[in-house]
Amino acid sequence: MHSVHPLTPDNVSINFAQHLRNFDPDGEKCRKALRKALDHIYDGQRTGRFSIDQVSKTEATHLGTMVEIYLRRTLDGFVSDGERMDFSIDGIDVDCKFSKTRFGWMIPTETVGNYAMVTHANDYERYWHLGFVYVTEEILTKGGNRDRKRSISKQGRQAIAWCWQEHTLPENTLLTLPKETVSLITSHRHGTQRINELFRVAQQRIITRNVIATVAQQADYMKRVRANGGARTTLAPEGIIILGGDYLEQRKIAQVLGITVPNKGEMISVRVSSNCDSQTPNTVSLAAKLWRVATDADPIEHAPTLPTT
Repeated sequence: MHSVHPLTPDNVSINFAQHLRNFDPDGEKCRKALRKALDHIYDGQRTGRFSIDQVSKTEATHLGTMVEIYLRRTLDGFVSDGERMDFSIDGIDVDCKFSKTRFGWMIPTETVGNYAMVTHANDYERYWHLGFVYVTEEILTKGGNRDRKRSISKQGRQAIAWCWQEHTLPENTLLTLPKETVSLITSHRHGTQRINELFRVAQQRIITRNVIATVAQQADYMKRVRANGGARTTLAPEGIIILGGDYLEQRKIAQVLGITVPNKGEMISVRVSSNCDSQTPNTVSLAAKLWRVATDADPIEHAPTLPTT
């Protein structure tokens, strides 16, 4: 079964990769699992953290375990529990290996002679990759660490059958905002004020529930967004609306306005202006008026009430 040259992917690894692409054609399941694993380690709602650099070394060692757990849950039906390794695919044991660095997987002795799913995610550069490899002595470096773990050599990487390389990781909004903007958001003492500032300064950016939880650091974080006293109420006099992906009509509004359409569990804020007419492109009718995305030149006016269906 392994008569192929050691520095090319073997047929089983190639089949694993093809079958996973069939199961998850655009990689959406896998990338969401990696996003959830990272967010789980950050534990933003409790700690306010949003990057791996803010996590202690001890906690960071659990990231690989969380990746394994979320991939197992997400890919149920493609993978099942392994007998000796983490996963079983088509009756074959497969070890799950995650690395915080690009190709830094540490391979224990017991994985040699077995298959591995190798994954990596970079939150700063917003990419991830995932592939399969049959682990042989030939693809590993000669030296090991104190635990006798070795990495896959540069040449050895040629044996990896890639499912996805350099695929886009779901955005970590707080990590991609300018540092001074994040500092402005987090400078407020109360969670409600921080949420207001988030939607004020991060307009036309997708805001996930996890980001809201991280900024609010409160159990009832979504309450800080709602119209009955939350950010929607506070920001309305500033002309800012907050569109939620949980509402079909609000998704349609985002589409008509020409801004990014939020998915379920996501939100996006934008300041609007009624300084337009029926000939103006990207206008939406709300509260008996036409509205468009405001520019810096537009005066501030009270935002319209949004449909909640």
